[in-house]
Amino acid sequence: MIFNQYYDLVNKSLSSLIDSLGESSIYDPIKYFFELPSKRIRPIATLISNKLFNNDDDFAIPAALANEVFHNFTLVHDDIMDSSKIRRGNDTVHIKWDLNQAILSGDSMLILSYTLLEKYDPKIQKELLKLFNETALLICEGQQLDLDFEQKNDIDYENYLKMIKYKTAVLLASSLKMGGIINSASYADSEALYQCGINIGLAFQIQDDYLDLFGNQDKIGKRVGGDVIENKKTILYHMCKRNSNSEQLDILNHIYNSKEIKGKVQKAKSLFTETKADESTKDLVKYYSDLALESIEKIQIDSNLKEDLISLTNLLLERKN
Repeated sequence: MIFNQYYDLVNKSLSSLIDSLGESSIYDPIKYFFELPSKRIRPIATLISNKLFNNDDDFAIPAALANEVFHNFTLVHDDIMDSSKIRRGNDTVHIKWDLNQAILSGDSMLILSYTLLEKYDPKIQKELLKLFNETALLICEGQQLDLDFEQKNDIDYENYLKMIKYKTAVLLASSLKMGGIINSASYADSEALYQCGINIGLAFQIQDDYLDLFGNQDKIGKRVGGDVIENKKTILYHMCKRNSNSEQLDILNHIYNSKEIKGKVQKAKSLFTETKADESTKDLVKYYSDLALESIEKIQIDSNLKEDLISLTNLLLERKN
């Protein structure tokens, strides 16, 4: 990984946090979950944005860990709602323990994420809490949209984008903005960091949708076409719907209304290629990644200090297949 120093610092700090937890069995799932493999993207984002204004990495650690602990809390609860059995190649918490333990330990992670923000002085802490609360509510709204979409057949493109923005992008945006807030950066610079995170998050999720069908299974680490098999109307579906004639729309509806799995993935892949939904999706990835880079340009600091943030943007979006 290109950011080894940040990655190592986050893991070292998480280990210290885990060691500081009590002996209660409530903490066993938390310790287990944090030992699972993870890229630590969100805390690294906070360390990188802090570096734009301040060379003291340790100063950003409490905010960075708050974002990581909160993110992992959402994963524990998402796994419960999705009835998932595997997370990062290992048993999910509710499978390894039980449902009640997973809920309680997840709640403890949420509380722990807030206590980490107590490390900053009251004025900064107030701004951090305001952002944190806004972000948490948006993530909940995004999760609710995702649940609503499971019961609907008429999901539109705008609402799908809103869902992935809230579920994926806002926490990355918050993680970047926190690096500005703790350093009392200007409103314009903090907002540029936030918009950078939103656009990276959107580009990342749209690319993830693309790779689910057009990626290499060995490289993406999951079954190709899983979204199609589960009838998930991802960005490829919406691009196909936009680009299709009436005959192609009939084929699209048949694919997503069919319970027949055999040949389903290949039919979808052929239709998405024929309608150029695949190319439209890649164009969207570029559109949002370009917006992210434009946001970085707006930050009023020396351009040399922005190299790590630009590298992070490119790193997240370099998965080609």
